Parts: sequence; structure tokens; C-alpha cells
Amino acid sequence: MSEWTGKVALVTGGTSGIGREAALLFAQQGARVVVAGRREQEGKATVDLIRRADGEGLFVKTDVSRLSDVRELVDKTVAAFGGLDCAFNNAGTEGHWTSIIEQTEEEWDSTIDINLKGTWLCLKFEMQQMLKQGRPGAIVNNSSVAGFIGSRGTATYSASKHGVLGLTKAAALEGARMGIRVNAVCPAVIETDMSERLFGEPEARKMSLGLHPIGRFGTALEVAEAVLWMCSSAAGFMTGQSLVLDGGFLAGPNIG
Repeated sequence: MSEWTGKVALVTGGTSGIGREAALLFAQQGARVVVAGRREQEGKATVDLIRRADGEGLFVKTDVSRLSDVRELVDKTVAAFGGLDCAFNNAGTEGHWTSIIEQTEEEWDSTIDINLKGTWLCLKFEMQQMLKQGRPGAIVNNSSVAGFIGSRGTATYSASKHGVLGLTKAAALEGARMGIRVNAVCPAVIETDMSERLFGEPEARKMSLGLHPIGRFGTALEVAEAVLWMCSSAAGFMTGQSLVLDGGFLAGPNIG
């Protein structure tokens, strides 16, 4: 029997890409999975895939930037499945990439609200619930290689992802004595709808591929498998850490 049998996993941004793969992987291992996202049709499609694999799933329409939505998400998770054992705070946006001097306040607010405030709100209510239960829990936040570096035109996105790493460390310290582990996963470019929007044009794709010494982009499943491991007992001594999945991106310039 899998250690996930009967456990409850919550995945935000589970309507596509990394979130969908993570939700499916948790379900395939025996967890009951709550999928959250703003796009109802895509979220229900993820749950349909879970059920086709003989798993249990529930979709809750959620805007993670709204406190009331996130509180209701956790409440509905508990009402449906009786508790919460692990969470993958994956919901995020690339926002609008432009220079600092051209960035609008509205664009800044939108990106920060989803990527940073949304992660904080999820941590707030997930940790509250895990504390009530009095049993160990695990949370993984989705940051990025942009949480470690800056690049021209990505100031707001980079700031949000740097912030996610700070939140992760603080939450890990607060949860450590209470049995709650909090870590972050930091992907480089992954083959998703987001990367297609950003790097779909041939020249942009060629440039971005050149930053990955391994010679390809990552897959959503590769990130999902890392998240599952970080939430598992195999990573029981890991908290406050950032797991980089980047094909060599951060190792240095690819001059080979």
C-alpha cells in the first residue's frame, strides 16, 4: 500500500501544466486530491482525468489572491475529505514582462497578488488546518530560477518569486516544531502553456534553449515527481529548502 493511500492533497493552479501533472500523480499514488484554479472547465477536466485513473478528486474554483476564496478552498477540502495532509501551492502568473520604467502599477499589483500574496494566503490557511489536526503535514511552494536571479524585463516576476523563497523559509521555521515541513521547487523553463506564451516564437525558443546546458526544456511531470517526493516521508528531514530543476541553467553560462 502506498503511503499516500487515503491522504488528502491540495493543488492550486491545477488546471493545466505542472499543477495538473502533480494532481494526477498524487491521485495515482492513492491520495484524494482537491484541484484549485480560476478556470472551471479546465479544472473539472483535471478532475475527470483523476477519476478515469480511479482516483478521488474535487475541483474548487479559486482565485488565490482573494482571502475569502482561499479560506473557502481549505474549508471545502476538509468538508469533502476530512483533513489536509499536503499542499502544492502552484498557482502563478508570468504577468507582463517589460522594463521597470514601463511597468504599470496594475501589472505589478496583479503579478504580486497572485504569485506572492496568493502563496502567503495559501500557507496561512493550510498551516492553520494542519495545526488543528495535530499531525504532520508537508507544503511545497512553486518558485522559479527567477527566485535566485534577475533578468531584464522580468523585475515584477522575479520579485514575486524571490518573495516566495523568503516566505518558504519563514514558514518552514514557524512550522518546524509543529511537524509541518515547507519547501519550494524552482524550475527553469518547463514545457507548459506559460512557456509557449513566453518562448513560443522560434527566435525566443532558440535563445531560451541556449540557457539550458542539458539541451532541452523540462517537463511538467519531472517537476510533479519532485513535488511528490518533497511531500513524502522520504524527504522527512527536508524543510526550508529550495529544489532547483533547471537543466543546468543556474550552474553558469552555457558556452559549450
